[in-house]
Amino acid sequence: MIEKNTNLGSVNISLDVVSTVAGGAATECYGVVGMASQKKLKDGFYELLKKENYSKGIIASDGETGLILDLYIILGYGIKINEILVEVQKKVKYVVESTLDVKVEAVNVYVQGLRNID
Repeated sequence: MIEKNTNLGSVNISLDVVSTVAGGAATECYGVVGMASQKKLKDGFYELLKKENYSKGIIASDGETGLILDLYIILGYGIKINEILVEVQKKVKYVVESTLDVKVEAVNVYVQGLRNID
């Protein structure tokens, strides 16, 4: 839970909200098929999450100077992975900081699989 105090009172932001905002930003990036569950399903496959379940694919925790976000994603097959990951990190950091007015210390991205882009 993130607590922000203003002159009008306090605002509490749940980590599920942070996950939804971060997941939405990540899935808008080119080459990202979707968010993946952190836990393997049967036969080594990962579940592709829908928008309302992004919190299962993102871990938000407090760091020393801000939030640390761990994103689990599935990428499209046949793309330059490094370029996509850097773009995901930049976009998620920018969107979370500008939308929720919180500092993001790190965005760690874990690729859980590759799929054909339909």
